[in-house]
Amino acid sequence: MKLFIIRAFVILLTVTAWISMLKSQDVPASVNRMVAGVPVNYDEDKVGDYTLPDPLVMLNGQKVKNEKQWFKKRRPEILDLFYEFQYGKVPGKPKDMSFNVFDKGTLALEGKALRKQVTVYFTKDTSDFKMDILIYLPPDAKGPVPLFLNLSFSPNATIASDPGIKAGTMWGRDGKRVPVNRTGGFGRMNITQFLEEGIGFATIYYGDIEPDFAKGYKLGIRSYYSRPDTAYPAPDQWGAISAWSWGLSRAMDYFETDSQIDAGKVAVFGISRLGKTVLWTGVRDDRFGMVIASCGGEGGAALSRRNYGENIDHMTHPTRYFYQFAGNWRNYKDDFNSSPVDAHMLVALMAPRPLLLQTGLTDYWSDPKGEFLSAVAAEPVWKLLGKKGIETDKWPAPGEAILNDLGYYMHEGGHGAMPADFPVFIRFMKMHFFGK
Repeated sequence: MKLFIIRAFVILLTVTAWISMLKSQDVPASVNRMVAGVPVNYDEDKVGDYTLPDPLVMLNGQKVKNEKQWFKKRRPEILDLFYEFQYGKVPGKPKDMSFNVFDKGTLALEGKALRKQVTVYFTKDTSDFKMDILIYLPPDAKGPVPLFLNLSFSPNATIASDPGIKAGTMWGRDGKRVPVNRTGGFGRMNITQFLEEGIGFATIYYGDIEPDFAKGYKLGIRSYYSRPDTAYPAPDQWGAISAWSWGLSRAMDYFETDSQIDAGKVAVFGISRLGKTVLWTGVRDDRFGMVIASCGGEGGAALSRRNYGENIDHMTHPTRYFYQFAGNWRNYKDDFNSSPVDAHMLVALMAPRPLLLQTGLTDYWSDPKGEFLSAVAAEPVWKLLGKKGIETDKWPAPGEAILNDLGYYMHEGGHGAMPADFPVFIRFMKMHFFGK
């Protein structure tokens, strides 16, 4: 009896603590409350009132009643809004693109992987505007395999301890390319955990597509498409996120030519600004079979109208990350409710393909609760298309993975993906690609 009472008391304490966290995330006093001269709100009571646009109500006020109306009318008009007002318009597939498979298949990682390397040339001139794809496949695969595609902050040569990886270059602090230092541990990934489950692994260094700084548009793929007299892309034209996303589509162009890869089962993954990028990529290019977006936050899966953590003003401030978006998004810095789009609409555009939103409990800046609420608001679209949405309006505790067609998983920790998160990603892939 005494043991029962003790257990009940422990459970009560746990539940009470969780309820308390739901009301207020108890943000430490040390967290910065002012960024770029703009206040940061971490108080749930000061989030403010907001009304989300209904993803199933068209611009003419008509209700979407079936799958045909969604795909023929409502989805295209929402997608156009994101192109114009948040991410910017993107060019199509370049006519002079080509592939050089310079490593056609070499045993690597102590025989546990078959390594392939490809250079994608975006233009006819192969001296510039190109990216490298590093691919590892299960060495004993009998046919095409699903692929986990990692859009990475780190150059390919730092991903694994493999001297066979092309060294390459990266962007230095001075805005110039420098040789990659292979010895660093940052960016290392446990690749064999995918291969052991029959899943391939590929990675791309995002800097190959476009450098990540304000003047990067003069050096990356956007410079190729801009007119010489253009000082900066027009307000409705692509920012860096759309440029990185465009590059991922070019990777898919290659995957469709590789008989060892199941191009219909590619899960694209990224963290932080690259979490935003992969979500936008899956939305605008439906050839990607799955998206796993880590801590995308503001400008990704977190609701903009919910003024918590980073907001549109912080994101698009001239001293911060304005260059990642269409210039038009800055117009809503003072009135988030006036934006014609919000994150739940972006999440809804991914339906019916599997989407997993991964976040961290103490990643206050990225608003993990705002990402969950975005999934809740997007669920009606998934239901309309006969898929399983988030299926709850109660914010799950850390470690409680929701792995439906629309999934949500929050770890006990901060920004990014932890090693313990990757088995969850693999489980999500197996459930939806293998039916296990």
